[in-house]
Formats: sequence, structure tokens, C-alpha cells
Amino acid sequence: MSPDSIVFHIFVIFTGSAILATFALYARQALLVGYIVWGIVLGPSGFALISNTDVVNDTAEIGIIFLLFLLGLSLQPQDLLHTLRKTTVVTVISSLVFAIVGFSIVYAFGFNFQESILIGASMMFSSTIIGLKLLPTTVLHHKHAGEVMVSILLLQDLIAIIILLIIQGLGKEGGTSLVDIVILILGLPGLVGFAVLFERFVLVKLISRFDKIQEYIFLVTIGWCLGMAELAKLFSLSHEIGAFIGGVVLASSPIARFIAESLKPLRDFFLVIFFFSLGANLNLSILYTVLVPSLVLAIAILLIKPFIFKYLMVKVDEKASLSLEMGFRLGQISEFSLLIAIVALNMGVISNKASYLIQAATIITFMVSSYLIVQTYPTPIAVSDRLRRD
Repeated sequence: MSPDSIVFHIFVIFTGSAILATFALYARQALLVGYIVWGIVLGPSGFALISNTDVVNDTAEIGIIFLLFLLGLSLQPQDLLHTLRKTTVVTVISSLVFAIVGFSIVYAFGFNFQESILIGASMMFSSTIIGLKLLPTTVLHHKHAGEVMVSILLLQDLIAIIILLIIQGLGKEGGTSLVDIVILILGLPGLVGFAVLFERFVLVKLISRFDKIQEYIFLVTIGWCLGMAELAKLFSLSHEIGAFIGGVVLASSPIARFIAESLKPLRDFFLVIFFFSLGANLNLSILYTVLVPSLVLAIAILLIKPFIFKYLMVKVDEKASLSLEMGFRLGQISEFSLLIAIVALNMGVISNKASYLIQAATIITFMVSSYLIVQTYPTPIAVSDRLRRD
């Protein structure tokens, strides 16, 4: 079996992840930690058994796309709009606070102004994967906490997309063009309009006609999810936003629950690859040079985020105990921050050190935050029977 083949990649990722996940459970650690550690061990900075991570990275993105699609399937559009009105203030204020904290810390460590701005901006976001992967399905589908977390994460994702467009503009000699700005402004409502019309006049009719053929429904659903993801890219939006919109417009369909259940194993398959890829992409030789500032930044974010979210949510009439739980579930840095770090580096906007600082701080918060959540709150992967909720 060739080390460059996709079969070999899948073999070593899942066999090793299964072994490390077993040790993680005995050590009362979150399974995600095992996946990331295995990526570090096998990646270019470890034994280099997987030296080319491009295939793994591309495959891993599909997991995030499916996660956002299933997230959209669980939300009724009218409920989402109602919650968004309430959480906009929370999202905007918290994002500014986290950006200022991140900027202040890295600027004090000697990073230049532009790099400090971008590093601070990357601290604004919480992980969709950590937040939702560790949220019990019953809470995500039926409880107010799920709706609030989803709306905050969605608004953060929209802010992240704007930042990515700005980075791309900074990396161009002529800056961001007027066409780019117009496409961004019109892209989201245009994509939503297309999705609503296509779902109403085409998709629902096909599903209703052939709803007894489960294989067909499965294929149509995957085609719709990935089709919306690709269409979103044409509007300068992200794959994830397109998949989310595709899920939301299907949420009111009677078959939405069946679709969600049938895609769960597929989502989990790709998410294992995603967390493996995080570890595999770490360059330990560069990471060593930014270890201290990344630790300080990660600790600051882990300490500040839960309580800022709690304070702001209480101000908009959420219960204190529920607000603190949501704060801890949102108390890490985001996979969007990793994307910002990589795009900014590729565009020549920040240095290797700045990019790796973001990546290191993000992964540290992933590991610590997921451990705290699994040990404290109900999750589908809790070690304790008392806290395990699917």
C-alpha cells in the first residue's frame, strides 16, 4: 500500500485514532485530544508517516460542511431570525472585547501592529465544531441554549468571512476591488433567495415523489449540501455558510429528521480527519519559537471568554447558570481562526511566527476547552455515564 494513497491515509488515521481514543477514555480525556495528538505524531513534525497533508486537509473540510448542513437542518428559519435579533449585541460586543485582549497581548510580545490586529481579530470566534460536536442532540434540536449558541456562531462566521475578504484585499496589489465588495454584499441574500426558491419548487417535489427510496433521498441530500457549498464560493462566501443555508431551508420538511440521522455517521467520519489534520499541520520547530506568547494568549482566552459571554447573556435576560454553561461551551478559539492564519500567511500579510502563534493558541484552547466541557457538562462523548447525552 503506497504511503501517498488515500487508502493508506484513511487506514493510519482511523486505526491510530481508535487506539489513542481508547487511551484518552481511560485517562478521562476528550476523544478530540487523541485525534489531534495522533496528527502531531504522524505529521511532518513527527514520524512523517503522512508527509503531504494537502489531501487530508481537503478531506477534513467536508466534515465542517456536513456539520453546518446538519446544524441548519435542526433550526426553523423563524426561530433562528428571532434568536439572531437577541444575540447580535452579545456577538458584536464580545467580539470587540476578545479582539482587544488578543491585540494587547501579542503587541506586548513585540509583534507589529498589522499582525497584532489580525491575531486579535482571530480571537473573536468560537469553534463551531467544539461548540456543537459536544452539545447533546436533544439540546441542539429542542432547547433554547442550542438556538442561542447557533445564532452566535453564525454571526461570528459572517464576521470571519468579512475579515477573510479584507485579508485577500490586503494581499492584492490593487487592494479589494469594488466588485469584490458588491459580490459580498449581494451574495448572502442572493444565495438565500436561490435556496428558498429551489427548495420550494424543485427539491421538495422530488423528495415528496420519491420519499420511500431512502438511497435516493440520501444522494439528493448530499448533492444539495455540497452544491450549496460550492455555490456559496461563487458569491465570495464560505462553503460552510452555503451548507448551513441549504440545511435551514430544508428544516421545515417532514423528512428533515431522517436526513439528519442518516448523515451523522458521515459527518463524524470527516470530523475525525479534521482534528487529525490540525495536529498534522503543526510545525514543531516554528511552534517552539512562539510557545510562550501562544500559551499566554490561550490561557487569557480560556479564562476570559466564558465570563464575558455569561455577563453579556445575563444582560439580555438569559439565566445565569445557563449563560455560564454556554460561555464555557463557546470558550475557545475557532477553526475559522486557523483559516485566517493560513490565508493571511499565504497572502503575505503576516509572518510565519504570527501564523503559528494563532494556530498553536487555537489548538491549545481546543484541547483544554473540550476537556473542561466533557468533564463538566452533558456531552455525547462524556466519560461519565451521568454526563453522557446523545
